[in-house]
Amino acid sequence: MRLPLLAAALIALATTPAAQADEITVFAAASLKTALDQIAADWQQSHGDKVVISYAGSSKLAKQIQEGAPADLFISASTDWMDAVEKSGDIDPATREDLLGNTLVLVGHGTPAAGEIAQLPQLLGQDKLAMALVDSVPAGQYGKEALQKLGLWDKLQGQVAQADDVRAALKLVATGEAPLGIVYRSDAVAEKGVGVIATFPEDSHAPITYPAAVTKAADTPEAAAFLKSLKSEPARGIFQAQGFSVAP
Repeated sequence: MRLPLLAAALIALATTPAAQADEITVFAAASLKTALDQIAADWQQSHGDKVVISYAGSSKLAKQIQEGAPADLFISASTDWMDAVEKSGDIDPATREDLLGNTLVLVGHGTPAAGEIAQLPQLLGQDKLAMALVDSVPAGQYGKEALQKLGLWDKLQGQVAQADDVRAALKLVATGEAPLGIVYRSDAVAEKGVGVIATFPEDSHAPITYPAAVTKAADTPEAAAFLKSLKSEPARGIFQAQGFSVAP
């Protein structure tokens, strides 16, 4: 008499839907790629949730979110672009927090000799200076601001080769298409094909801050959990190893 009951139980078990892992869609500044890919892989292994990350310049990502792109979490390299999506009502302001900081550096192809930022015109000669878009992408904006503060922008602006984001600018230097570039220290750490020539003074540009927030369109509670994990000790260690500074 027990066999029919057992068979019924097995059938019920077989037809019960398995729990589905959540998918977390993250829009993140391009400079985060190396560190965030590692953190996301660790999260997926320990939680089972899939983390899909779209990397680009913060300005492009912010505009996509404002236009309805299905992002659960936004990590910007600029407070200005996070302010923009908060003002348009596209993030949950209660979840917003500053995660990281960074440093602006001058890099050269290969293993260049150390130098001074003031020597940039001489170091560059007639060649191109790789930068992210100077009027919209944070790395380019910080770089332009620093060059203006140091009295170098008017001399160099005609030689700037602008790229869609900071990783694209980094690639121009790594491949030798541009001998010099302005990127973040974390980018220089991530790319063996470049070396740091000099570091821009902190007071030559606004503080480089990475705010993060869950979007209003987020359709999984795991987005907030993943954001919280980015402040865990393991994640902080990964970020620091990649050249970022971490918020207290």
